[in-house]
Amino acid sequence: MNILVTGSTGQLGLALLDQFIHSDCNVRITSRGKPDNANHFNWVHSDILTGEGLEEAAKDIDVIIHAATSPMKNSKSIDVTGLEKFLSQLQHIKHFIYPSIVGIENIPFKYYRHKYEAEGVLKNSLIPYTIVRATQFHSFVQKMFLSKPLLKRYFIPGDFKFQSVDTGEFAQHLIGLINVGPQGRIDDFGGPEIMTLGEMAELQIKVNKEKNKVISLPLPGKLSKAYVAGRNTNGTRKTGKVTFEQFLQNRRFY
Repeated sequence: MNILVTGSTGQLGLALLDQFIHSDCNVRITSRGKPDNANHFNWVHSDILTGEGLEEAAKDIDVIIHAATSPMKNSKSIDVTGLEKFLSQLQHIKHFIYPSIVGIENIPFKYYRHKYEAEGVLKNSLIPYTIVRATQFHSFVQKMFLSKPLLKRYFIPGDFKFQSVDTGEFAQHLIGLINVGPQGRIDDFGGPEIMTLGEMAELQIKVNKEKNKVISLPLPGKLSKAYVAGRNTNGTRKTGKVTFEQFLQNRRFY
């Protein structure tokens, strides 16, 4: 079975390569830039924004794990339009595995809206697929909110809720779907615990023995309300085992 991982330089893509590196799978990887461990795989340059290299990357491939995404820039062009064009070249694909995000239809954020549109594009295609949503990665929450204290203080929206998950665990879950076959939309993959951002900040201070303080600042708006309400979580799907504390103790960034 020939497997293609797109977005091989991204956070999830690198975690997938880390899982595949010692496997017997025939894995090809593709991205705009070449990842550091590309020598262990057959790397093909491609660009989902322009379509360059995608046909070559997908040649003779059976299963695709589509880790390519662009949350900060050109998300509509890459995650929706680019995906649609990519799928039009994949009539031979037996299984298209699409990682998505928990709660995207309930959170008023442009990138999430585009991820939700992308799910619809895949569902309306003729490609056999599996869509699996995950909660936010531990490393994402830490980097976004807890990596740059100001004047020895974390100024954060402390009431935001997260059910963060280990990137490597989710990568393992995606790889496990390869032999199962296409299932459509399946159950979410959530982290083992739901915490407020304030609790996560205090935990980091304890684990790292920091002298920083936490200053919780409530934010206005619908986006803030969605995170305070925990619409990015799924308490019925505490699938992951690695806690945020364990992540901090054994930190590995992708």
